[in-house]
Amino acid sequence: MNQTIHDLMTRRSVRTYTAQMPSREDIETICNAGLYAATGMGTQSPIILAVTDKALRDKLSRLNAEVMGVDSDPFYGAPVVLVVLVDTDVALTPVEDGSLMMGNLLNAAHALGLASCWINRAREVFAGEEGKAILKELGIEGNYLGIGNCVVGYAATSEPQPKPRKENRIHWIGQ
Repeated sequence: MNQTIHDLMTRRSVRTYTAQMPSREDIETICNAGLYAATGMGTQSPIILAVTDKALRDKLSRLNAEVMGVDSDPFYGAPVVLVVLVDTDVALTPVEDGSLMMGNLLNAAHALGLASCWINRAREVFAGEEGKAILKELGIEGNYLGIGNCVVGYAATSEPQPKPRKENRIHWIGQ
C-alpha cells in the first residue's frame, strides 16, 4: 500500500501522552505540512500558534477547560499545542481552510511517528478576552477565529484500534 494512504488509514486520535517534548525539527515539519493545506481561492489565511512554552500551554489548557466546565487537562498531557486560527477578514472560507490545515497537522504528526488529537473550543477561547489578550501579547492582529487545537506528543499507551467502518457510506453515481 502507498505510504500516504497507509498513514491516512492508520492515524488515530490519542488521548494520553508522555511529557517528552518532540524535537523542534519534527514540530516545524508538522507545521510546514499544515501550511500546504488547500485554502479557498489560495488565500493562505490560517495561521498556527506552535505552543511549546509550558506556561502558555497550561494557560490555554485552563481556558479550554473553563469552556468545558471541567478542571482537568483537555490536552491530555500533550506537551505541544498547535492552535489553528483564521483571519476572517482575509479568508473566504475560514472554517474549511482551518479544518484542512488541522487535517494536515494531524496526518503529518502520525507520519512522523507522533501522536495527535484535535481538541475543540479554540473558537470560544480566542473569542474571549483572555484569548484576545494572548494574541495581542504575541503581536497577532486581525479578526481571528479559533478553529482547533492540534495536540502533539508521544503516546503514553498504544494507539487505539480503529472502529469498523460503517457500510454504505460511498454512493457511486456513474460507472
